[in-house]
Amino acid sequence: MTAKEILKELESLSDSKTKALNTKNGIWDNQFGVKLGDLRILAKRIKTNHALALELWQTENFDAQMLAMLLIKPKELSADELDTMVRSVKHARLADWINSYVVKIHPDSETLRQKWMMDEHPMASRAGWNLTSQRVVKAPDTLDIPALLDRIEQEMAAAAPDAQWTMNFALAEIGINHPQHRPRAIAIGEKLGVYRDYPVPKGCTSPFAPIWIEEIVRRQG
Repeated sequence: MTAKEILKELESLSDSKTKALNTKNGIWDNQFGVKLGDLRILAKRIKTNHALALELWQTENFDAQMLAMLLIKPKELSADELDTMVRSVKHARLADWINSYVVKIHPDSETLRQKWMMDEHPMASRAGWNLTSQRVVKAPDTLDIPALLDRIEQEMAAAAPDAQWTMNFALAEIGINHPQHRPRAIAIGEKLGVYRDYPVPKGCTSPFAPIWIEEIVRRQG
């Protein structure tokens, strides 16, 4: 299939409820409103195709870019290409997909993590803190956790919303996975109050770090 043919198929898969929800979440234009399940089915049919993924990315259509993340070959992107791609992202959901499907498995992810952690660009910072939160869990010996807590305490309250979200993830993961740092992580969360009043559906855990930390620790028993 060509990129043009795929755009036509995406348009045919438009779902009014999905489109309305996307719009509510800030995706106002250049989107068809395709269900995530339909994107996955289409990706399975097309199969991995790096060149096609790049063409779809260049359309700047939200659904096409989401599909591109399922078709792309991360290792065929240079670090500079991935950096440019991350900075061009406009929506949090797409940022989460590029971070999950591309950034975290890219061979230069650690070099980029260190670069993005020092960057003021909201989406670069979001990606950097996302990678850092993963290292908090899987490779904490590579991090200076007290220094991370210092940065979170000093920067999270005023951070751009896109970066603030994954910075908060890092704070919660520190509190959950490192008992020696748990009291400070909880204290920072209480002090800053970020997401204290975040609306949460019934049965879901609040993203407010003190509640999140204590609930997950309780579940782990």
